[in-house]
Amino acid sequence: MVFLESSRRATGRHGSIEVITGSMFSGKTEELIRRLRRARFAGLKVEIFKPSVDIRYSGTMVVSHDEKSIVSTPVGNAASILLLAGDVDVVGIDEAQFFDNSVVDVCNKLADNGVRVVVAGLDMDFMGKPFGPIPALLSIAEYITKVHAICMHCGGLAQYSHRKSEESQVLVLGEKDKYEPLCRDCYNKATGKT
Repeated sequence: MVFLESSRRATGRHGSIEVITGSMFSGKTEELIRRLRRARFAGLKVEIFKPSVDIRYSGTMVVSHDEKSIVSTPVGNAASILLLAGDVDVVGIDEAQFFDNSVVDVCNKLADNGVRVVVAGLDMDFMGKPFGPIPALLSIAEYITKVHAICMHCGGLAQYSHRKSEESQVLVLGEKDKYEPLCRDCYNKATGKT
């Protein structure tokens, strides 16, 4: 702990964790890209990571649904982020729900060493249950942004990612062909809860 305190004083940096969360099609990745670009404009050294399993739009780019993009490094596990981050000011992590809970320790280590960590990920899976490490990240984050999509049935604010296909496993990559954002009422109707 003494090392971390003195390294913070020596660099003058104060680390933090920011989590951007919400349903699919809510603008999480777009907001992540916006924050990382602003950090680069400010002259900060930025590294961006994404899970290597997410190849929907690109193998090496983080791409939002509205086609904004930023170069990233795909990694097979969260521990690789620590190895590859180097001497950076800001680390961005997209689709954090696809990592296991070790991403929580990785984010804490980076923040403890004076790095600003900006994480984007789904807060709930298609069943409306907390998704992967996101709940734990929310509990340790200094800043939380919950974004919403527009419900495809009624036009209200949507917070659920409804799966339109029949797959039952939690991890199914897809876009509008497999998922649609829904509000609570429309989600409950679509899933037979009401």
